[in-house]
Amino acid sequence: MKLPTHTGTHVDSPGHFFDHYLDAGFDVDTLDLEVLNGLALLIDVPRDKNITAEVMKDLNIPKGTRRVLFRTLNTDRRLMFKKDYDTSYVGFMKDGAKWLVENTDIKLVGIDYLSAAAHEDLIAAHLVFLEGRDIILVEGLKLDDIQPGIYSVRCLPLRLLGAEGSPIRCILIK
Repeated sequence: MKLPTHTGTHVDSPGHFFDHYLDAGFDVDTLDLEVLNGLALLIDVPRDKNITAEVMKDLNIPKGTRRVLFRTLNTDRRLMFKKDYDTSYVGFMKDGAKWLVENTDIKLVGIDYLSAAAHEDLIAAHLVFLEGRDIILVEGLKLDDIQPGIYSVRCLPLRLLGAEGSPIRCILIK
Protein backbone atom coordinates (compact mmCIF):
# COMPACT_ATOMS: atom_id res chain seq x y z
CA MET A 1 0.00 0.00 0.00
CA LYS A 2 1.22 3.50 -0.81
CA LEU A 3 -0.15 6.29 1.33
CA PRO A 4 0.92 9.95 1.30
CA THR A 5 1.46 11.40 4.77
CA HIS A 6 -1.30 14.00 4.34
CA THR A 7 -4.06 11.54 3.45
CA GLY A 8 -7.41 11.47 5.25
CA THR A 9 -7.24 12.40 8.91
CA HIS A 10 -3.64 13.45 9.47
CA VAL A 11 -1.30 15.63 11.47
CA ASP A 12 1.17 18.28 10.27
CA SER A 13 4.57 18.75 11.89
CA PRO A 14 6.41 22.12 11.80
CA GLY A 15 8.51 20.75 8.94
CA HIS A 16 5.45 20.66 6.68
CA PHE A 17 6.14 24.21 5.47
CA PHE A 18 9.56 24.86 7.04
CA ASP A 19 12.28 22.65 5.58
CA HIS A 20 14.85 23.94 8.08
CA TYR A 21 12.63 22.65 10.91
CA LEU A 22 12.47 19.24 9.29
CA ASP A 23 16.26 19.31 8.77
CA ALA A 24 16.64 20.19 12.47
CA GLY A 25 14.62 17.12 13.45
CA PHE A 26 11.18 18.63 14.06
CA ASP A 27 9.34 15.76 12.40
CA VAL A 28 6.22 13.78 13.26
CA ASP A 29 8.13 11.59 15.71
CA THR A 30 8.93 14.65 17.85
CA LEU A 31 5.32 15.87 18.19
CA ASP A 32 4.19 16.16 21.80
CA LEU A 33 1.77 13.31 22.53
CA GLU A 34 0.48 15.23 25.57
CA VAL A 35 -0.80 17.90 23.18
CA LEU A 36 -2.33 15.27 20.89
CA ASN A 37 -4.16 13.61 23.79
CA GLY A 38 -6.34 15.23 26.44
CA LEU A 39 -9.43 17.38 26.88
CA ALA A 40 -10.63 19.19 23.76
CA LEU A 41 -13.41 21.63 22.99
CA LEU A 42 -15.53 20.88 19.91
CA ILE A 43 -17.11 24.09 18.63
CA ASP A 44 -19.30 25.03 15.72
CA VAL A 45 -17.98 27.81 13.51
CA PRO A 46 -20.45 30.10 11.68
CA ARG A 47 -21.31 28.26 8.49
CA ASP A 48 -21.08 31.13 6.04
CA LYS A 49 -17.45 32.18 6.31
CA ASN A 50 -13.81 31.27 6.67
CA ILE A 51 -12.22 31.52 10.10
CA THR A 52 -10.98 35.10 10.39
CA ALA A 53 -9.79 37.11 13.39
CA GLU A 54 -13.32 38.47 13.75
CA VAL A 55 -14.78 34.93 13.81
CA MET A 56 -12.17 33.84 16.37
CA LYS A 57 -13.05 36.75 18.67
CA ASP A 58 -16.76 35.95 18.40
CA LEU A 59 -16.23 32.28 19.30
CA ASN A 60 -15.27 33.31 22.87
CA ILE A 61 -13.05 30.30 23.47
CA PRO A 62 -12.31 30.14 27.22
CA LYS A 63 -8.79 31.10 28.32
CA GLY A 64 -6.71 28.06 29.16
CA THR A 65 -8.30 25.89 26.46
CA ARG A 66 -5.44 23.93 24.88
CA ARG A 67 -7.21 21.84 22.23
CA VAL A 68 -10.01 23.00 19.93
CA LEU A 69 -11.76 21.09 17.17
CA PHE A 70 -13.43 23.43 14.69
CA ARG A 71 -16.56 22.11 12.96
CA THR A 72 -17.36 24.14 9.85
CA LEU A 73 -19.49 24.11 6.74
CA ASN A 74 -17.14 21.36 5.51
CA THR A 75 -18.96 18.85 7.71
CA ASP A 76 -22.39 19.96 6.45
CA ARG A 77 -21.14 19.62 2.86
CA ARG A 78 -19.61 16.18 3.66
CA LEU A 79 -16.40 17.20 1.92
CA MET A 80 -14.34 14.46 3.59
CA PHE A 81 -16.50 11.90 1.76
CA LYS A 82 -15.87 13.34 -1.70
CA LYS A 83 -13.34 11.67 -3.94
CA ASP A 84 -11.83 14.88 -5.32
CA TYR A 85 -10.13 17.69 -3.43
CA ASP A 86 -12.55 20.63 -3.18
CA THR A 87 -10.89 24.07 -3.10
CA SER A 88 -14.12 25.73 -1.91
CA TYR A 89 -13.69 24.34 1.62
CA VAL A 90 -13.77 26.53 4.74
CA GLY A 91 -10.61 27.10 6.77
CA PHE A 92 -8.46 29.62 8.59
CA MET A 93 -7.48 32.85 6.94
CA LYS A 94 -4.06 34.26 7.88
CA ASP A 95 -5.57 36.84 10.27
CA GLY A 96 -7.63 34.14 12.01
CA ALA A 97 -4.56 31.96 12.51
CA LYS A 98 -2.58 34.96 13.77
CA TRP A 99 -5.34 35.90 16.22
CA LEU A 100 -5.43 32.33 17.55
CA VAL A 101 -1.64 32.20 17.99
CA GLU A 102 -1.43 35.59 19.71
CA ASN A 103 -4.57 35.54 21.87
CA THR A 104 -5.24 31.96 23.01
CA ASP A 105 -3.55 29.07 24.79
CA ILE A 106 -4.51 26.63 22.02
CA LYS A 107 -1.81 24.09 21.11
CA LEU A 108 -3.93 21.68 19.03
CA VAL A 109 -6.08 22.94 16.17
CA GLY A 110 -8.37 20.33 14.64
CA ILE A 111 -10.53 20.92 11.59
CA ASP A 112 -12.97 19.01 9.41
CA TYR A 113 -11.16 19.10 6.06
CA LEU A 114 -7.77 18.24 4.60
CA SER A 115 -6.31 21.65 5.43
CA ALA A 116 -6.68 23.94 8.43
CA ALA A 117 -5.93 26.89 6.14
CA ALA A 118 -8.48 28.19 3.66
CA HIS A 119 -7.43 27.53 0.07
CA GLU A 120 -6.97 31.24 -0.66
CA ASP A 121 -4.61 31.59 2.36
CA LEU A 122 -3.18 28.07 2.22
CA ILE A 123 0.49 28.87 2.69
CA ALA A 124 0.18 32.07 4.74
CA ALA A 125 -2.09 30.56 7.42
CA HIS A 126 0.01 27.38 7.67
CA LEU A 127 3.14 29.50 8.15
CA VAL A 128 1.48 31.40 11.01
CA PHE A 129 0.40 28.18 12.73
CA LEU A 130 3.64 26.24 12.31
CA GLU A 131 6.32 28.92 12.61
CA GLY A 132 6.51 28.85 16.42
CA ARG A 133 6.52 25.02 16.55
CA ASP A 134 3.94 25.27 19.38
CA ILE A 135 0.76 24.36 17.53
CA ILE A 136 -0.10 20.96 16.12
CA LEU A 137 -2.57 20.83 13.23
CA VAL A 138 -4.95 17.88 12.99
CA GLU A 139 -6.72 17.92 9.64
CA GLY A 140 -9.45 15.85 8.05
CA LEU A 141 -11.53 15.17 11.16
CA LYS A 142 -14.94 13.51 10.83
CA LEU A 143 -17.11 15.60 13.17
CA ASP A 144 -20.66 14.91 12.01
CA ASP A 145 -23.25 13.61 14.51
CA ILE A 146 -21.24 14.86 17.50
CA GLN A 147 -22.60 17.52 19.85
CA PRO A 148 -20.44 20.56 20.63
CA GLY A 149 -18.77 20.30 24.02
CA ILE A 150 -15.80 18.95 25.93
CA TYR A 151 -14.37 15.58 24.96
CA SER A 152 -11.28 13.54 25.63
CA VAL A 153 -9.40 13.41 22.34
CA ARG A 154 -6.92 10.68 21.42
CA CYS A 155 -4.78 11.32 18.32
CA LEU A 156 -1.99 8.90 17.54
CA PRO A 157 0.33 9.56 14.59
CA LEU A 158 2.55 6.89 13.12
CA ARG A 159 6.18 7.02 14.29
CA LEU A 160 7.63 8.25 11.03
CA LEU A 161 11.18 9.53 11.35
CA GLY A 162 11.91 12.41 9.00
CA ALA A 163 8.27 12.83 7.96
CA GLU A 164 6.48 16.19 7.97
CA GLY A 165 3.04 14.63 8.31
CA SER A 166 1.34 11.39 9.29
CA PRO A 167 -2.02 9.71 8.95
CA ILE A 168 -3.58 9.41 12.41
CA ARG A 169 -6.43 7.71 14.17
CA CYS A 170 -8.22 10.39 16.16
CA ILE A 171 -11.13 9.55 18.47
CA LEU A 172 -13.34 11.53 20.84
CA ILE A 173 -14.58 10.10 24.12
CA LYS A 174 -17.38 11.82 26.07
